[in-house]
Amino acid sequence: MMTSYGVNTLISDSGVIKYRIVTERWDVNTIKNPPRWTFEKGIFMEQFDEKFHIEGYIQADSAWYYDQQKLWELRGRVYIRNVNGLIFRSEELYWDGIKHEFYSHKFSRVVTPERTLEGTYFRSDEHMAHYEVSNSEGSFQAADMEGDQDNSQQQPAADGAKPDTTQTPVTPVRKAATRHKASQKNTFQP
Repeated sequence: MMTSYGVNTLISDSGVIKYRIVTERWDVNTIKNPPRWTFEKGIFMEQFDEKFHIEGYIQADSAWYYDQQKLWELRGRVYIRNVNGLIFRSEELYWDGIKHEFYSHKFSRVVTPERTLEGTYFRSDEHMAHYEVSNSEGSFQAADMEGDQDNSQQQPAADGAKPDTTQTPVTPVRKAATRHKASQKNTFQP
């Protein structure tokens, strides 16, 4: 087992710097099955694009990386922020490097400039551009809601006057236990 203290390192993939990891303590254990990297004192990770611009960052109280499965397990005050303004908070998050997705089975909160979602199941792509929160509640835009807007049932006036022909938009109510998919455009311009 190898232990490093006060780490601030860059990680590259195919010669291109992809991540910066900052941690107080980093244990690399190849004896345990499965082998893992352990960050029990917390982790701060920045992700870079090809031009070395920050795409987002991840912070957690503790983390484990299972290198053979390419799986990150983040625990305790997990916080993610990306260039699109998305903020994710939870007590747990898994990052599957093979499937290129994030997921969590704990209460999670996703805040974007357009909406706020909370739920007990979260799943997203690696860029958090396409995500879903189930067993959710939160604020949604009317365009996000499902349902018909049927305003055709007009009652004639009792005194013989013309019926009101103005249409009031109907905003359907979504039940808290339904699944909500959301996506956002990549509006970041370097």
